[in-house]
Amino acid sequence: LQAKGHVVAFDLAPGAGRKEAVALLRRWSDTARRLMAGETAPHGDSGIALDAGPSSLTVTFGFGHSFFERTGLTARRPVALDPLPDFSSDRLDPQRSNGDLWVQIGSDDGLVAFHALRAVQKDAGEAARVRWQMNGFNRSPGATAAPMTARNLMGQVDGTGNPKPSDADFGKRIFVQGSGPGPAEHAWMAGGSYAVVRRIRMLLDDWDKRSTAQQEQVIGRTKADGAPLTGGTETTKPALDKLGPDGKPVIASNAHARISAPEQNGGAAMLRRPFSFHDGIAADGTPDAGLLFICWQADPLRGFVPVQRKLDRGDALSEFIRHESSGLYAVPPGPRPGEYVGQHLLEG
Repeated sequence: LQAKGHVVAFDLAPGAGRKEAVALLRRWSDTARRLMAGETAPHGDSGIALDAGPSSLTVTFGFGHSFFERTGLTARRPVALDPLPDFSSDRLDPQRSNGDLWVQIGSDDGLVAFHALRAVQKDAGEAARVRWQMNGFNRSPGATAAPMTARNLMGQVDGTGNPKPSDADFGKRIFVQGSGPGPAEHAWMAGGSYAVVRRIRMLLDDWDKRSTAQQEQVIGRTKADGAPLTGGTETTKPALDKLGPDGKPVIASNAHARISAPEQNGGAAMLRRPFSFHDGIAADGTPDAGLLFICWQADPLRGFVPVQRKLDRGDALSEFIRHESSGLYAVPPGPRPGEYVGQHLLEG
């Protein structure tokens, strides 16, 4: 997890189509390649990051559902990109949701991340306009004595159950496979992944009124080290069938850790790579803060959707969060040398 992040969605400008999209993605791909190598931007570099190096910079591009109408490519739009279903806990702002194109920028240096954001925005030129943009952060590398799972703004260890590259089925869960169901027109996504992006406001004043013990009951894990309430360490599998002296489950039936567990969702799994955010103090005096939730999966209908449906029906954490924006994006594999992002979609 990088220390600083920006996520931004663009809409193609009125009258812009596939030709303009191709030119834009060529520019963006060239700029990203240069900046990720620690070089200057190819067009009017601002000098913000001249002495900072790449600092683990990544620039990632995705296509929203509406991009395919704008470029005449609806036949090449994967079924997995169908709009997410409505959830009862959603309070979505349409102006801060979706978008034709999505860009995620991450770096361990704030100036490097901002520099990349400015370069991407300037490269958009007359072809695309910013629809929405959000900023996030994580713990800085080296801030703890040993590497550990990050915490969110509720103080909870967040990301314990993430799939790991060492898992035998990691590739199948996270990346679109090169062969399988679906028409040949969708083969451009082989090796890519689908990103779900949600701005989740945390009602921190309400959360902080709860005792640590009450917070742990909501989550189903200890706050100190993220271990399940049934014992062990952070990586110990929760004993969901364990009962307490009162005959009730130690991990409550509506605890977040129970409801989101893969075994409670038909094995559904996603790679969570979020950023925290804080956008100041709202008019009512509460912090406008929370989680820029970003998760990756080979198929959102088998990853994010079943888990969120389950959470939507009875997660104890729902009382303390509010989903305020949402987007789903098809992220193609990284381009080979001499190619640009999305070339196999736009020219295939």
